[in-house]
Amino acid sequence: MKFLLLGILTIALSGQLAAVEPFRIKVVEKGTGWPVPMVELRTTHHARFISDNAGVIAFDLPEMMGEECWFSIEGHGYGVAADGFGFRGVRLTPTSGGEAMVEVERSLPGKRLGRLTGAGLFGESQRFGLEPDWKESGIVGCDTVQIAPHRGKLFWAWGDTSVARYPLGLFQTTSATTGLRPVSSFEPPLRVRYDYFRDPEGRVRNVAEMPGSGPTWISGYVSLPDEGGEPRLVATYVKIRGKLEAYEAGLCVWNESEERFDRQRVLWSKSEDQPGLPLVPDGHPAFWTDPSGKRWLMFGDPFPRIRMEPTFEAWSDPGQWTPMDPQKTVPSRSGGDEVVPHRGSIAWNGFRKKWVAVFTQHHGKPSPLGEIWYAESEQPTGPWGSAVKVVTHSNYTFYNPRLHPELTDPDSPVLLFEGTFTREFSGSKDAWPRYDYNQILYRLDLDDPKLVGE
Repeated sequence: MKFLLLGILTIALSGQLAAVEPFRIKVVEKGTGWPVPMVELRTTHHARFISDNAGVIAFDLPEMMGEECWFSIEGHGYGVAADGFGFRGVRLTPTSGGEAMVEVERSLPGKRLGRLTGAGLFGESQRFGLEPDWKESGIVGCDTVQIAPHRGKLFWAWGDTSVARYPLGLFQTTSATTGLRPVSSFEPPLRVRYDYFRDPEGRVRNVAEMPGSGPTWISGYVSLPDEGGEPRLVATYVKIRGKLEAYEAGLCVWNESEERFDRQRVLWSKSEDQPGLPLVPDGHPAFWTDPSGKRWLMFGDPFPRIRMEPTFEAWSDPGQWTPMDPQKTVPSRSGGDEVVPHRGSIAWNGFRKKWVAVFTQHHGKPSPLGEIWYAESEQPTGPWGSAVKVVTHSNYTFYNPRLHPELTDPDSPVLLFEGTFTREFSGSKDAWPRYDYNQILYRLDLDDPKLVGE
């Protein structure tokens, strides 16, 4: 009899718990009403809830239903005003099946459009039956993007890639293609559908398995015509061992039939005589016609440090590479200390009719590698000046930002860039669920007086 009553009680309690439906919280930007991804709401007992690409949070704590709750807010550039005690947050009373809206204000020009990679981009929304057609990629995180238009598509590549099945993932470069304009709207929610290169079992696979132990990273990703006029997708590879130690670098070329990179030549092997990596065409490419009318291909990270003629043959021959002297610091518009760039990229901008750059600040505040700046120049060789901070991250890293002029019209005032959001090098002990070690896309409006000062 006792066991029968216990069973009935268990069934009753299970039914009661099952009846609790999530409380939908929609996080939006004050003024525009745009959904804001990557905003954390945290309860006073430290339960964390983070908005997805649609700005949605599914709050499901049964102990808090019907109770007035304080939620602290952290939004990496988005937030609310502090109260009299300095706390930044909102009070909500969650109810089963109910909903509420939380407005946050943006503090800098950069507008966060959403996460490009990883799992659960719409994980919160799908708990309410929204975004039913969104399909998972099979990866949960990836590091540092490369992109190049090639043979009528955009070819994307990423560094170390995390998967769900084991803590060690893919370390020989993953890749995908999209159409030439994969971003159909420059407002959130962001939906970019990648066509990943996969193995026979359907899993995302490596595409740059160069000989030697350790990860293979590639950069300097660009498509160049050979002497016969055929486009060749090329890159520079680096082999890594231990803790970020490069021990070999070389050139690699995309094998169209095998859909992978083949090693073309080794440029450098670490030795006592050659302990440091030499100048190679890494970073991000930019094409430039100089004042004399000569066309060049330049590589930099962010500012150009090597140039060559824009052909496959010139890229293949180190004897045709010319070193450049990139600018070391950039003056800020505020007149404070000059900004030391860490990594980034440049591009010609038809709307501003200038060269533009985005870069991570070295030893920035509040995040040592999480502060992103924008600058302009009449020429890609500089001088670069009047830098403006456009994105901030609280105790988190956002490195290797990459401009995406290929995603917009040439004269568009919208400028897009992405970077890697990670706790690496930040000192943070808390990884942001789903977002950590993934690519985030931001937007700048180049007609915004707060950005360009006009």
